[in-house]
Amino acid sequence: MDLPPFEQAVARICAQNRRYAPEAYLFLHAGLMRTLKQTEEREKKARHITGAELANGLREHALAEFGPLAMTVLGHWGITRTRDFGEIVYALLAAGLLGKTDEDKIEDFDDVYDFEEALRAPFRPKPPRKSARRLVKKT
Repeated sequence: MDLPPFEQAVARICAQNRRYAPEAYLFLHAGLMRTLKQTEEREKKARHITGAELANGLREHALAEFGPLAMTVLGHWGITRTRDFGEIVYALLAAGLLGKTDEDKIEDFDDVYDFEEALRAPFRPKPPRKSARRLVKKT
């Protein structure tokens, strides 16, 4: 079975470096396309996005796709911090699959957010709200 060109390139990247699962590259590509589309719809024009914007878009994409399992799924693919998104982006850049500006650098992906807070906290139970006590007048 022939793979599409993007998937062929991912297979070559993964054959050389097994740090991330092929699914991680496909997830990043889908999340990038989603983030670009949302940015264009919001701003009414297409533009380049920063590493931090992409990392935040990938967080939203992971939560939408995997819900409370987002951190587990990403971890299974080797992604445990936002820098990993940068590593994948730069592997795709090296393969000629993505473009960048002169201002872009891998450090743009460093510590954008904490995975535990960004991917698990939204699903933690909320503490009960304190309700106003009703005073009952004894007769």
